[in-house]
Amino acid sequence: MESFKNINKNRGLQYLIGIGSILFISFICYLFIDIIGYHVVALLLLLVVSILAMFFKILPVVVAAVLSALIWNFLFIQPQLTFKISTPEDALLFLMYFVIAVMNAVFTTKIRKAEAASRKRKEREKTIQLYNTLFNSLSHELKTPIAAIIGSVDTLKESRKKLSADNKSELYNEIEIAGNRLNRQVKNLLNMSRLESDSIHLQLNWYDVNEIVYNVIENNKLDCNQHQILYQPEDNLPLFLFDATLVEQILHNIVHNAIQYTPKGSKIEIKVSHNSEDCVFEISDNGKGFPEENKERVFEKFYRLPNSATGGTGLGLSIAQGFAEAHNGKIKVRNRSNGGAQFTVTIPAKMTDPKNYQNE
Repeated sequence: MESFKNINKNRGLQYLIGIGSILFISFICYLFIDIIGYHVVALLLLLVVSILAMFFKILPVVVAAVLSALIWNFLFIQPQLTFKISTPEDALLFLMYFVIAVMNAVFTTKIRKAEAASRKRKEREKTIQLYNTLFNSLSHELKTPIAAIIGSVDTLKESRKKLSADNKSELYNEIEIAGNRLNRQVKNLLNMSRLESDSIHLQLNWYDVNEIVYNVIENNKLDCNQHQILYQPEDNLPLFLFDATLVEQILHNIVHNAIQYTPKGSKIEIKVSHNSEDCVFEISDNGKGFPEENKERVFEKFYRLPNSATGGTGLGLSIAQGFAEAHNGKIKVRNRSNGGAQFTVTIPAKMTDPKNYQNE
């Protein structure tokens, strides 16, 4: 792919390849002229010109087209090894070939340019749409916690003596929740930036997954006071070799998504298992699940289900998918038969018994 990009930028190389292709095909045809006939040679040379026109700029293709016409006349049309054409039919055939070859080169190149312009326009429109979506999401996601922090601070400053200890504690709690919300959005933007710039470098080490899951539960405590997170630790799990920060972020985003979009009182259950090659996490809830027609879109950037509650940028699951893929892993989602959704995160990882960790 990289070599093709270099060829596409180097016009001199395009001339060389174009002329070389015509000469090579002409030489092969010349060896078998008694078998295939000069009409077939014309078709083969036109095919080469058409293929060149699909990839190269217009001038190298026109040069190849003109050269193919001249070679066809000189080597294949009777009398051979001369530019003289003996019959009116061959003269007309040559003229038609010349016109068709040049027109084919010009029109195919122009079509490619039009398609490239159309692609750029669509990409620009898509980028503008994504920026608008991001701006609309962030305007709400940032404005709400900032307003909560400013309001709580103003109340504490103006009514400090009148507030009871419980009131102050409640305001401090609101500031903490709003600060965590802001921090989460900034983290999401930074993580998405890392994914799009392909600057994810795994920091591999041996980790206890129970500890990672406990961190996820702890970090979601403030948001899940009306939900229940269930986890039964597995004492016999091995240590896994992966990037714990990214794996924790994957689980955090999925759990937070469940907290945000399931009804109050819902249960979120986390399970961990493994096979010979993978560490497997299952995060399930007893909410409403996903509409089947929208299920495959949940990992798209900025995508939010229709009629979903306000809040959220639609980045969390996309980032989770990106971090899983950075480990050569994957995330699958399905609706449970008894209601709710289940995310299965599969992370390929080496593993070792904790007793043998000292020897690793």
